[in-house]
Amino acid sequence: MTKLTRRHRLIPSISGQAYLWLAVVIFGASGAITRKVTEIGEQHLINGRNPISLCNVLFVGNLCALIVMIAIYWRNLNLASLKQLSRKHWIYLIAGAIIGGAIAPSLFFQALALTSVNNVVLIGRLEPPLTLALSVWLLRERVNFWQVVGAIIAFSGIILTILLQPPKEHMMMNMGGGFGIGVGEILVALAAVATSVSTILNKKRLSHIPANIAEQIPLGVYNIFRTALGTVIFFFIALILYGKHHFMDAFSPFLWQWMFLYGFVIVVLGQLFWVQGLKTTTISAASSVSSFTPIMGILAAYFILGEAPTLAQYVGGSVILVGIFLSQIGIWRKNTRVTMSRRRSTQAKEEVEVSVGFKGV
Repeated sequence: MTKLTRRHRLIPSISGQAYLWLAVVIFGASGAITRKVTEIGEQHLINGRNPISLCNVLFVGNLCALIVMIAIYWRNLNLASLKQLSRKHWIYLIAGAIIGGAIAPSLFFQALALTSVNNVVLIGRLEPPLTLALSVWLLRERVNFWQVVGAIIAFSGIILTILLQPPKEHMMMNMGGGFGIGVGEILVALAAVATSVSTILNKKRLSHIPANIAEQIPLGVYNIFRTALGTVIFFFIALILYGKHHFMDAFSPFLWQWMFLYGFVIVVLGQLFWVQGLKTTTISAASSVSSFTPIMGILAAYFILGEAPTLAQYVGGSVILVGIFLSQIGIWRKNTRVTMSRRRSTQAKEEVEVSVGFKGV
């Protein structure tokens, strides 16, 4: 009986860790898979156009993911709880959805067209240290020594990754001496900034919503709202920037069959694994597992695209990983000393997603 009890206690922990690892593998591979499906589209042109363009991937992929998410979470839609949200809550929610659900993904996708997947993975690590700095500055959050040192080192690794890039096409800034910054790298950095701002807005939203209301609105419902609003905003931005003919292949059957697979695996399955893992593991465990996302992203770029890291990416990536490791020490020490309430646990579950980075949308 004692052995059975111990085994029963171990199963949720092992299961939770497995879900988190599956989610991190999916999130890490999202950049390489996005690039791969666009390459497949280039082999099946429609009147000389790629039906699986990056804009179509973002727009139709979001629509497919939204359909699946509504099918999964529709029973959790609690209109009574949503009506209790004040105007300020809705402002934070809408602003976060626009920035995090439309602007940031658009910048990430455009960057994928101009630079390597490894650059997107590594330079995208600007998001966690920037979010940490904004949290201290705007939200007066407390951080410890290890978190600060880890953020500084990770930021230094990002700078090295950018500056050590060899001269290439689409170079926006030439600093002389062989150093330069490409347009793709700048777009990744801007996407990381946008995602950080969205995260801060989400924190403000959570801090103002009463605990009893926050717990009645599952994260899946927020994801539906963010995806829906982000998709609409992106659609109109693309129409303004590129014209009404930009989405003329958006209803191609070839595109939709790939996007249902893409949206289900990258968006829905990844999120389901992630949420399920968070239910049965600690925030510290989730944060530790998510720190391996850049490694998964680099491995995926190599095995899926045959994209080997450059010297700049090796040097900068190594420094970034040291910074991530030190930050994890700080997070572990913080979580062992602070006993979180249920409401703060909900906030922490959203905050830990910062370390995951680009997740396909």
